[in-house]
Amino acid sequence: MQPLGKTLAGAGLTLLLAVGAWAPAVADEPLPRIVVSGQGSAQLAPDMALLQLTVTREADTAGAALDANSAAMAEVLAALHAQGIAERDIQTSQFSIQPRYVYPKPKTSGESQPPRIVGYTVRNGLAVRVRDLDKLGAIIDRSVSLGVNEGGSISFTNDDPSAALQQARAAAVRDAAARARTLADAAGVKLGKVLEISEQSYNPAPVPVRYAQRAMLADAAESVPVAAGENSYDIVVNLIYAVEQ
Repeated sequence: MQPLGKTLAGAGLTLLLAVGAWAPAVADEPLPRIVVSGQGSAQLAPDMALLQLTVTREADTAGAALDANSAAMAEVLAALHAQGIAERDIQTSQFSIQPRYVYPKPKTSGESQPPRIVGYTVRNGLAVRVRDLDKLGAIIDRSVSLGVNEGGSISFTNDDPSAALQQARAAAVRDAAARARTLADAAGVKLGKVLEISEQSYNPAPVPVRYAQRAMLADAAESVPVAAGENSYDIVVNLIYAVEQ
């Protein structure tokens, strides 16, 4: 027969191990929570445009195509500077020299013939930041008349949209909080503290402009009409709330 002290000690150890094994399982149980998303937006008139201008020239030789392209681009750059565009707002966005091929028909025997180079194409593209939107139409018009013959896009943007983003962000949080309160009231539970918050932002998309259409109207007296409209800055926030027990 074992002494009573040793028996109680063994029972205490068994109970301690049982409690220790059970405690982490309780701690790992997920806490009740409410997960919601909210949306907010703010509109802001753009104060800047990002303009893509591309000059393309073709010639029989690469050197001749490059010379023709460089001469046209020099005139475009001079026109941009004359409109008050600073050097820091002009950046080369692309440059390429590509051969142009013709593909002869196969011989009567069916044997294919290798392609033949018949000339070269030089493309030189500029990304231009226009800070005075009143000059945008005239800049496009003048650029086309000087030889810009491929269009990219115009992105109307804002130099500093932080105020609009803050406004949209606050609206999104208010929207998410209201949704969480509605869910909690409907479920008959009490909303707790915010456990996690994250956000997603959506910037305005570029607006395409077709320079080729304007090139056919090069004799028109008025510059290209451009409507900037408004930019919509949108924010989505995700909130995770605890549910009070």
